[in-house]
Amino acid sequence: MSESTEPPLGPSPVVSTPEALAPVVAAAPHPQPGPPLPPEVGLDLGLERNRPSFVFFGVVAALSLLADIATKAWAEIVLSKRTLLDPAIQVVAGHLSLTLAYNRGGAWGLLQNASETVRKPFFLIVSIAAIAFIVSLYGRLGPAQRALKWGLPLVLGGALGNLSDRITRSSVIDFIDYRATWIGSMNEFVARLFGNWTVTDHWPTFNVADISICIGVGLMAVDMVTSRRRPRPEPSSQAAAPAPPAELPADAPAPGTDGPRATS
Repeated sequence: MSESTEPPLGPSPVVSTPEALAPVVAAAPHPQPGPPLPPEVGLDLGLERNRPSFVFFGVVAALSLLADIATKAWAEIVLSKRTLLDPAIQVVAGHLSLTLAYNRGGAWGLLQNASETVRKPFFLIVSIAAIAFIVSLYGRLGPAQRALKWGLPLVLGGALGNLSDRITRSSVIDFIDYRATWIGSMNEFVARLFGNWTVTDHWPTFNVADISICIGVGLMAVDMVTSRRRPRPEPSSQAAAPAPPAELPADAPAPGTDGPRATS
């Protein structure tokens, strides 16, 4: 008697061939890329990296302040020993000399004759306000504002140098004395405009802090005239639309189901 062969019990083996898996792969959900970042976001990140550093700001201001303090100390030590008959050191005969002077007022003798109770608080408040303005302005500088990158710390160092004199001595040490014919011509022009003005070829005695402030203010003026802000790109009016989903074959199973799509 012959034995009958019956099929084994259990699920049938699944044959995984590329042709069989193609509908399943096509039906699987594919992640869609998100919309690209607006151009201005990348520009802002680049600008933040290239902004002037406060380390550079502090180093330049500190060097300016140290140069002012050192030269004033030298002037007090050396020039105070000069006699009344020969009080100055001639650097350029008839034009540039070094002589010790104490200025109780501001530039061009501002508040020179005012009382101490008025003069000292006035210059203290003005100096603190100027320092706060300089620091806040430096924090908003752009990468292209190279003139202000140097000018602001120079002004800060000079302002701190003269402020330290007003706090410790109630007067500012000046020792650089300059004379020139063009100064006399300028004073004659100012006298014609305002009347009450002394005509002389002598520039008011100044110091290294005043030089730093003048150079810094000049660089600020250069920035106002020549700085060209880079235009920011306008944001796109239309957002990038997501790519349409891939078309599935008619006999592929619907996503989330085990069977093939129903066809009509």
